Amino acid sequence: MYYYEQTRPSFGFGGRNITTVVKYLLIANAAVYLLQQLMPRLLIGWFALFPNLVLKKFFIWQLFTYMFLHGDFLHILLNMFILWMFGCEVERYWGNREFLKYYVICGIGGALFHIIFHSGSMTPVIGASGAIYGILAAFAMFFPDRPIMLFPFFITLKAKHWVLIFLAITLLFGFTGAQDGIAHFAHLGGMVVGFVYIRYRRKFFDLNEFIKDKKEQRRMMTLAKKRRKLQELRDEVDSILDKINEVGYENLTDDEKKILKNASDYFSKE
Repeated sequence: MYYYEQTRPSFGFGGRNITTVVKYLLIANAAVYLLQQLMPRLLIGWFALFPNLVLKKFFIWQLFTYMFLHGDFLHILLNMFILWMFGCEVERYWGNREFLKYYVICGIGGALFHIIFHSGSMTPVIGASGAIYGILAAFAMFFPDRPIMLFPFFITLKAKHWVLIFLAITLLFGFTGAQDGIAHFAHLGGMVVGFVYIRYRRKFFDLNEFIKDKKEQRRMMTLAKKRRKLQELRDEVDSILDKINEVGYENLTDDEKKILKNASDYFSKE
């Protein structure tokens, strides 16, 4: 359990008011958890993350749906508590749409990391922890010097230092193969993907703008080329019409008559 301090030492949970996306995520997770109690085999069988099924049978939706399932009440309680506590601040800082996109990206990133290290596994993975670890990474990057106390040890460290500790623990248990029933690589993936996304998203958006500019340049070049050809055609038609005024239509060459016909068809379509 955590609390964080703002301008002075005080207990604060999620800020003053719960934010929109965090509220709906809490509702969605709680609703799915209740549904899971009624039909656990169905939901786990189809919507938990099975790396083997994703790779061999293309159960791609599991990359998303697994993050709404949880193992027990303590599991969902802890994840939702952290989401509420840190997610509200991140959402206020970033905005609703960007926060939701980030949450989903981190959750899917956690799933992909787990699949990379457990590609043949048929052990189901469930929980929002990949996305939650992404939220923790975002909080530490946006508010790196915010003091956070960890219960029950009553140790206060800056947000960035806690995240480094969580990262070290995740790496340790992940690569030592700890058999604790926790998908450590999903946690690691959510944190790493979140960090990379925040660190480099501006370059990504700049790339999008660059691509859009190039498309617009090509469109303008195509339009200019079309206008140039149209002007050439008009000049050619004007020249032929001048010849008709001088010598008559019957004295036009076959090519000139063909140009007039093609020009007539083109202008009627335009």
